[in-house]
Amino acid sequence: MTDQSVHFPQFYMTLPAPCPYLPGRQERKVFTELSGHDAAALNDALSLIGFRRSQRVAYRPACEGCAACLSVRVPVADFAPDRRMRRIRKLNADLIEQVTPAWVTDEQFLLLRDYIDARHASGGMADMDLYDFTAMVEDTAVDTQMVEYRLRNLDDPAAAPSRLLAACLTDVMDDGLSMIYSFYAPEQSARSLGTLMILAHIERTRRLGLPYVYLGYWIENCRKMSYKADFQPLEAFRGERWVRLAPPTARHHQKDPS
Repeated sequence: MTDQSVHFPQFYMTLPAPCPYLPGRQERKVFTELSGHDAAALNDALSLIGFRRSQRVAYRPACEGCAACLSVRVPVADFAPDRRMRRIRKLNADLIEQVTPAWVTDEQFLLLRDYIDARHASGGMADMDLYDFTAMVEDTAVDTQMVEYRLRNLDDPAAAPSRLLAACLTDVMDDGLSMIYSFYAPEQSARSLGTLMILAHIERTRRLGLPYVYLGYWIENCRKMSYKADFQPLEAFRGERWVRLAPPTARHHQKDPS
């Protein structure tokens, strides 16, 4: 008879802090550490009940009197791009996707700083330096990759891709890909690179034979998150189960995912 111990994670609660999405509200999170040989399995299991990974921590909102934040995912087998999305893919035919290890490069960091300075200069990541970025990317206990999108020479397909225009820190899980954080060249707004990266992750998930792309949290009345509802069908973890959200009746956002 073998002695097999079972590891049960210990959960903690953060102190209340101002909500970055809904003015006048306080946020709290329940979290646990991801470490050891079973970190990936734990992360997979917690993702199924609405948790999200940040470095070696899995967390979920646990705000008193508020359940606005919903973990959302795209069931890729049922997804079909709309006319606008097809146009975005065609517009970016000169980009090539490259999957790289989760190791920071100077080029990635410079792109991140350009993105934050242009799009989130007053946000919580405004002061992120190279050390912080390296921790975000490399401090992981699960299968994490950096997916890069680079310009390619359409006249010479054999030539090496050149400038980095976008990147997404991505976790590979048992049931899909989880988009942890994406950023792109802010002056390339006409390309809708945020939308392109979601479309590319959906396509890659299909190629891998996995069912879902996890997009993080969505708040119905938060304009900066409204773009996620365009990727239909969209499932949300609500009431301790995954349910399909009703499609938006009108487009509420005017800019690319941030």
